[in-house]
Amino acid sequence: MSTTETNRLESRLGGITLEGRPHQLSAWAIVGLRLIMGWVMLTAGWGKIVGEFSAYGYLANVDPASPASGLFAVMAESGAMMAAVDVIVPVTQLLIGLALIAGVFVRLAALGAATQMVMFYFGSWDVAGGLVNDQLVYAAVFLALGAFAAGRILGLDRYIEQHPIVERYPALRYLLG
Repeated sequence: MSTTETNRLESRLGGITLEGRPHQLSAWAIVGLRLIMGWVMLTAGWGKIVGEFSAYGYLANVDPASPASGLFAVMAESGAMMAAVDVIVPVTQLLIGLALIAGVFVRLAALGAATQMVMFYFGSWDVAGGLVNDQLVYAAVFLALGAFAAGRILGLDRYIEQHPIVERYPALRYLLG
């Protein structure tokens, strides 16, 4: 293993500086986490695609105390919305899983996954058990994968970033990583 001191984390925000040196194996942990979360999303999406999936019961039965209960009720009452949700959820889960496993467009995939998890968090609202549940933890993990640019570590994003179109439009780097 390399003994160079290139691993360094530093961030300044609001007058506060955070610094640290991750362990040499941190990159492997990030790759492992990316692959595991990719597999979770891939299998969740695939299971819904090959099974009999409908989000109706989930959306129609959200706890009225949830901040999103009104939105989810409107969605459940609309046939067109239900048809869209019943396709969007499994297809995006499948695509997110594939993207994370391949390490391609990881930030975009992580943002999409975190958004889904936050929606699921509000859909499974239960403050009696505490404000933190598995969907919120998953959302945090997905955001961390994006923040750590997990697609640049044994992923295709590392190579895509070198493409001339990315050099021409550097804002595309926000989707990669």
